[in-house]
Amino acid sequence: MVARAPTEVQVELSYGPINPLTARRATRSASLTLTYDPRSFSCYYYYYSCSSSPPIITMKALLRTVSSRPAIHSHIRPTNHLRILRAGYATPSTTMQHSVPPLNDPSLLKNQSYINGQWVGAKSGQTFEVTDPASGKPIGTMPEMNRDDTTAAIEAAATALPSFSRTTGRERAKLLRKWYDLMQANAEDLARLITWENGKPLADAKGEVAYAANFFEWFSEEAPRTYGDTIPATVPGNRVFTVKQPVGVCGLVTPWNFPAAMITRKIGPALAAGCTVVAKSPGETPFTAAALAELAHRAGIPAGVVNFVTALKNTAEVGETLTASDTVRKVSFTGSTGVGKLLMKQSSDTLKKLSFELGGNAPFIVFDDADLDAAVAGAVASKFRSSGQTCVCANRIYVQKGIYDQFAKAFTEKVNSFKVGSGYADGVTHGPLIHDRAVSKVEAHVEDAVKQGGKVLTGGQKMPDLGANFFQPTVIRDMTDKMKLMSEETFGPVAGLFPFESEAEVVRSANAAEVGLAGYFFSKDIQRCYRVAEALEVGMVGVNTGLISDPAAPFGGVKHSGFGREGSKYGIEEYQIIKMVTMGGMGQALEGS
Repeated sequence: MVARAPTEVQVELSYGPINPLTARRATRSASLTLTYDPRSFSCYYYYYSCSSSPPIITMKALLRTVSSRPAIHSHIRPTNHLRILRAGYATPSTTMQHSVPPLNDPSLLKNQSYINGQWVGAKSGQTFEVTDPASGKPIGTMPEMNRDDTTAAIEAAATALPSFSRTTGRERAKLLRKWYDLMQANAEDLARLITWENGKPLADAKGEVAYAANFFEWFSEEAPRTYGDTIPATVPGNRVFTVKQPVGVCGLVTPWNFPAAMITRKIGPALAAGCTVVAKSPGETPFTAAALAELAHRAGIPAGVVNFVTALKNTAEVGETLTASDTVRKVSFTGSTGVGKLLMKQSSDTLKKLSFELGGNAPFIVFDDADLDAAVAGAVASKFRSSGQTCVCANRIYVQKGIYDQFAKAFTEKVNSFKVGSGYADGVTHGPLIHDRAVSKVEAHVEDAVKQGGKVLTGGQKMPDLGANFFQPTVIRDMTDKMKLMSEETFGPVAGLFPFESEAEVVRSANAAEVGLAGYFFSKDIQRCYRVAEALEVGMVGVNTGLISDPAAPFGGVKHSGFGREGSKYGIEEYQIIKMVTMGGMGQALEGS
């Protein structure tokens, strides 16, 4: 199923906005054509501008009653069947150029970076454009920061470190808890921002916000519990103990596929440990990061403790600045294996502590003794969540030959029930890919599989009627180890079904990938569950489930998928050092003995 095509609406307006420069009310009128596009707009609003004798007035026409604001009493007469019920309010024209989501708190929408407790632009004055992946249209700009801006953020974090690192765990816990509470209170707005710039369905975005906030809650509880040890010394008279201390200023580089959760999963443990951070916001999804920064400010996070640097074309320069800085003592990165290797090389001169969550190519194995319905549901959830744009998505689905045809039929039926469209539209289950490069890779994997004998059971094509970044959810059977999908992470809505005969054979194929982030399998045999879980060369295993992420569980991989763990009780250790203290001369006898 797909969303409807655009509809043009001719409207006439009369309104009385307040001029923000003079605080006087003026009367304006305008006649213009709006395009209602369910592929790229929420069904609740339009966004448009009309020129007037200064200033330019930017307005929102909503299909629902807006929250109380300086009113624009508009009379709108549509020329076709679409009924427009209510107009919005006037604000000064900004860099927001397209379909601003209707937020309960519009002040969460920022178009600047957050450094040292202040909202700032790039020193160069340069900006980059952010694009709505559903429509392909620009939605705003953010500062294109460079080496100088990043250095300023590092200096702010370094200045804040001495005082923040001396706070108690309970003090830091209260700050994280306040930030968590603010995320919960603003969950609807955060979700709308995620859908706006990332494209995922609003229901999925709401789920991400809850998941992201939980990292602040979890690490608020871990902050007071960073225990050291007392160690029995082998030297008479010595007393040995350890303490855990913050590693220092941390550079955090996060991806666009989970604009909120990837940030909180790193910042939560860093702040809990007493570190200060410089976070590089994803160039594709910077508005969610900026909203989180605004909530950090409201939570009372001290200036300089949390800094957000924005960049798109200068991303490599920002990364090089973080890795080259002697001040930055830790870098945490989530992204591709290739970029991870580059950052690791760049960090070698300063010998930083590193944690990398890199590429995946997850095997999903269905044995013939599995609960078929549960396996199908698990595979659908694992493969197609966020349109396949997650690092732990099932990339290779192995099905034992005895149930191969049955699984393929049931799995394809589930995929055919998806509804693709704008993330704001009712009933949509899957949104667009992030950009045209992602679409090209998905298309190449499908073409390669078909060329080598794969049979497309459903999908396999772009969806130009919806937009340039939409691709049909796809199922391909009769996959072989020679196809690109075997060795490359697709990062898109393509499920390849590989037949197999034996347990040893499928584990061998599953482990053939150079990466090892996640793996999944379904079986009712408890002995097999232990055998296969222990044999898979991955950092995380899902047994009879396709969903494994949990703030309480350690997240990370092996081989070329990186090292280090995020979340869980282990996550805070990535941001700490262990200091050993030996006290001599402690073995004296009691006085008077």
